Amino acid sequence: MMGAGLAALVAGLVLVRTRFRAASGAGRVLVLGPVFEAIALAIFAAEHFTAARSLMALVPRWLPGPLFWTYFFGVGLLAAAISFIAWRCVRWSAALLALFFFIIVATLDLPNLPQGMHERFFWILTVRESAFGGGALVLAGSVWPRRNIAATAFTRVGRGIVALVMIFYAIEHFLFPHNVPGVPLEKLTPAWVPAPALLAYLVGIALLLGGLGLLIRSTIRIAAAGAGMVLVLLTAFFYVPILITELHSALAVEGLNYVGDTLLFAATVLLAGREAEPSA
Repeated sequence: MMGAGLAALVAGLVLVRTRFRAASGAGRVLVLGPVFEAIALAIFAAEHFTAARSLMALVPRWLPGPLFWTYFFGVGLLAAAISFIAWRCVRWSAALLALFFFIIVATLDLPNLPQGMHERFFWILTVRESAFGGGALVLAGSVWPRRNIAATAFTRVGRGIVALVMIFYAIEHFLFPHNVPGVPLEKLTPAWVPAPALLAYLVGIALLLGGLGLLIRSTIRIAAAGAGMVLVLLTAFFYVPILITELHSALAVEGLNYVGDTLLFAATVLLAGREAEPSA
C-alpha cells in the first residue's frame, strides 16, 4: 500500500508539471486534485489486492463471486489512478469512479439504514462515500465539452454534494472535537498531539467556510483551494506522523487507511472547485 502510494505520488508530480505551470493562482492548487486523488486510489487498490480475503466480506451476500468483485474493483481503482496521473480518458474514468462510490452507498450503506439511522458514524461513512462520488462527478464534468447538459449536471450535483458534506463534517468537528479531524471517524486524537480541540475547531472552520464558499459562484475556486490544502496539510503533518508511530504495530494498515481516506477527502474538495476544461 505504501509502495503504491509513493509511486503514484512521484509519477503524479512529474506528469502534472506542465498543467501546473500553465495554471495560476488558485488554479495551481486545484490542478493537483487529480494527483492527490490518484495517490489515495492507488493505496486502496493495493489494499484490495493484499487484503482481498478480508475485504471480500464487505461484498453483498446476494452477489456471487465476492473474491472476484474484490479484485475487480481493485483493478478499477488502480485504472482510475493511472488515468488521473497520465491524464488520459479522464472523463470516463472519473464518471465510472463516481458510479463506483455511489454503488457503495446503494449496496453497502443504505441497506443498513434501519439499523444505523440513529448512529452518527453511519451517517459520517455514508456521506463520505457520497462526497467521494460527488468529487469524481465534478472531475468528469470539468473535462467534458462545454455546453454539454451532462457535464453541467455532473458539475453542479457533484459540487453540491461535496459542499453539504463539508458543512456536515464541520458541525461534527465543533460537537466532537476530540475525534480525529478531517473525516471525523471514531478514532480519538492521540494524547501526544497538542491542543487537539483547537485543531478540530480550526479544521471545522476551514470545512465550514469551504463548504459555504462552494455554494457561491464567485468563491468556488478559492474556497475549494483553501479547504483542500488545509486537508492536504492535515494529511501530511497529522496523519503521516500518526502512521509513523503505528508503522510497526497491528495498527499499521489502519494508519495507512486514515492517510488515504483524508487525502482522498482533500482531493475531493479540490476537485469540487474545478471548472470546465474542454481541452483536457
